[in-house]
Amino acid sequence: MIELVRTLRRRDLFLLFIGSVIGSGIFRTPGPILRQVGGSVGIALLVWIAGGVLSLLGALTYAELAASNPEAGGLYCYIRDGFGRAPAFLYGWCLFLVIASGSVAALARAFSEYFARVVPISPIEQTLVAVVVIAIVTFVNVWGTRKSSDLQNWTTLVKAGVIVILSAVLLSLGHHAREVAPALGAALRGSSLLSSFGVAMISVLWAYEGWQFGTYSAGEVIDPQKAFPRAFLMGSLVLIGLYLLAIIAYLFALGPSATAASDTIAATSVSAVLGPWAGKIVALTILVSTFSAANSVILTAPRVFYAMAKDNLFFKKLAVVHVQLRTPVFAIVALGAWSAVLVCAGELGSFQKLIEGVIFIGWIFYGLGAAAIFPIRRASGSKPIPYRVPGYPWTPILFVLAAAAIVGNAVYAAFRDPGQFQNLTAAIVLFAIGLPAYLFWRKRAAA
Repeated sequence: MIELVRTLRRRDLFLLFIGSVIGSGIFRTPGPILRQVGGSVGIALLVWIAGGVLSLLGALTYAELAASNPEAGGLYCYIRDGFGRAPAFLYGWCLFLVIASGSVAALARAFSEYFARVVPISPIEQTLVAVVVIAIVTFVNVWGTRKSSDLQNWTTLVKAGVIVILSAVLLSLGHHAREVAPALGAALRGSSLLSSFGVAMISVLWAYEGWQFGTYSAGEVIDPQKAFPRAFLMGSLVLIGLYLLAIIAYLFALGPSATAASDTIAATSVSAVLGPWAGKIVALTILVSTFSAANSVILTAPRVFYAMAKDNLFFKKLAVVHVQLRTPVFAIVALGAWSAVLVCAGELGSFQKLIEGVIFIGWIFYGLGAAAIFPIRRASGSKPIPYRVPGYPWTPILFVLAAAAIVGNAVYAAFRDPGQFQNLTAAIVLFAIGLPAYLFWRKRAAA
């Protein structure tokens, strides 16, 4: 059977880590997050730092798992090895139907919305643009892992560079720096503050979403024992730095009140400092950013479906690797096709609904994947571990507890908000369908 080839270097993994995370979140969520915490700049910055630290804890934990078992499928393999095939299948099932496909669909939709700001087009044409974006990244990834990674590297460098340049301009030309310090205090208290903090974390974690995707491609990474720990640590620190730099720059450009009022914070702040014409620069930056993030998902997530198929828990065709291209062609095309369906699915195509579903369901498994480090370590016995997560066992424990708190807060919020209750219901239905699907494939594998 033809296997995947190791072609991704540490530099590729580092840029993939950053490129997977930076999509459209940092360009649009800082304003709503500031509103959610009552306009407190100090609490908002703390939420962003907490989200970055939480992602760092998870990344370090996953780095040990990836270094110990550099197998295609990443998180799916950790859950399988730690807790069995059933929860691993449910993760892959949700990844295909909602998590990865929803991320691609949301990013493609965001791309088309900002494309419409550069070239005015109708809503139907926006949907067509989103589908074309998905088709392009699907084609590139079928063409070759090395080609897709090179594209990822360049687009990541462009968007990170633009964030730094725009932030420097806003910091130097903004006139609202004096308004920031008085807004550092918290207006909310007690349970209201805790609840608002938790809700804001959901949006922040969307902005950090994607750091775990690099593990899916572990089977294609050169020298994974060294590449994963270094790339994940540096990637986490760079992301936290970039995000805080951008948020402070927005505040300098607009001031806390105007920042909280804006749902398109990057475009609003740049236009306020440089003039209306500069909004086009932000739109173009987001086009590159969302395209790059969508490419990173298509580059990595199909490796999970490939691993599931190799375990006889998914369609066998998805385990097929192209003879010349050495990519899991059918797995890539399947994800691209389903993502396009989500884009076209009416209300489901709205940006906010897609990301809510992705975050809520995803964090159930992100916590479970980190918890897998404990049974996997016990099973390894005295076998040498190439990289040990710093602060063990507290690093994975804190991440698992935080993941549980995020999911619990989402469930609590669902019973207070009818709109979010629909997301909870959809998640329950998804799991309910996944269980008989697992039994079907298990029975089919045993036949």
